[in-house]
Amino acid sequence: MSSALFSPLTLRGLTFSNRIWVSPMCQYSADDGVPSSWHDVHIGSFATGGTGLIMMEASGVTPEGRISTKCLGLWNDKQAARLKPIVDFVHSQGTKIGIQLAHAGRKGSCLPPWSDHPMASKEEGGWESVAPSAISFGGKYPTPRELTVPEIKDLVANFAAAARRVVSVGFDLVEIHAAHGYLIHQFLSPLSNTRADEYGGSFENRIRFIVEIADAVRAAIPESMPLFVRISATDWLDGGWTIDDSVRLAAILKSSGVDLIDVSSGGTSSGAPVPVGPGYQVPLAETIRKSASIATSAVGLITTPEQAEEIVASGKADAVMMGREFLRNPRWPLHAAKVLNANVEWPAQLLRGQS
Repeated sequence: MSSALFSPLTLRGLTFSNRIWVSPMCQYSADDGVPSSWHDVHIGSFATGGTGLIMMEASGVTPEGRISTKCLGLWNDKQAARLKPIVDFVHSQGTKIGIQLAHAGRKGSCLPPWSDHPMASKEEGGWESVAPSAISFGGKYPTPRELTVPEIKDLVANFAAAARRVVSVGFDLVEIHAAHGYLIHQFLSPLSNTRADEYGGSFENRIRFIVEIADAVRAAIPESMPLFVRISATDWLDGGWTIDDSVRLAAILKSSGVDLIDVSSGGTSSGAPVPVGPGYQVPLAETIRKSASIATSAVGLITTPEQAEEIVASGKADAVMMGREFLRNPRWPLHAAKVLNANVEWPAQLLRGQS
């Protein structure tokens, strides 16, 4: 019997060779938002490993939208130009590539996680963080400044401008990062959004920012280009964003031209009781896929070929996103194909390692 995991998937006419995709993973190795040689090798290693899609890491749509001082950006043409050789190499290997557009909000202005202190001072390139409401994430994160409505409108335009750069570089698709407690998620969750204007309060108001961004990005990219949105399907906290909210949002985003919901969870609070375990977020992807009738990808402790195969074959998700497994083994799909008896061609340069 043929492998569901290694079957093609087509969205808006773009065909992915298989359903094993590289999750976006911050590398904290950019300079002023510009990729470095680390990104060449990091992304290039995945391109030779048989994946159907590589999603490049969260890239700030403004300098202040980055998570850290060393994160990628797409707010200027210099950054876009440096991404092009990476995209071209990925395409030369027959693989598709997308990039995640993001704004960190109150969780920004950090240093790389291996630094001896977490937050960047002004002298270290840090900046004032912003959010829907002046509520700190906690710990050593400062209290952010509440965004004004004109600033929110400007950020929507920033996402659209970054999306146009995505197109100019030659990426195959774009993903909007609305998960993990970053700015868009901060608007969605009642725990981080206490605004009393059109961007806060009711469900319809709290989703306004992401819907406006999705509409603006959809208008900025070709009709033939898929648009993904990554969400945290639940905050795992009382009074927070829920899976029912996510189902409602997914249906609305579908009507805005979003093609796939990349389903993660958490990030609003470091103290949330997340039930971490193998495939713990897969039921969330399945619920959204079936209840909102939209394609989904599942992510989170998906580690074995058999597990990934079952997720796709049983209709729980249309694809699996994997992060840490690719860090451990960038050629995970080639080895998974052998386990699942799928016929996958190895790059000629790697054939000595096939048997």
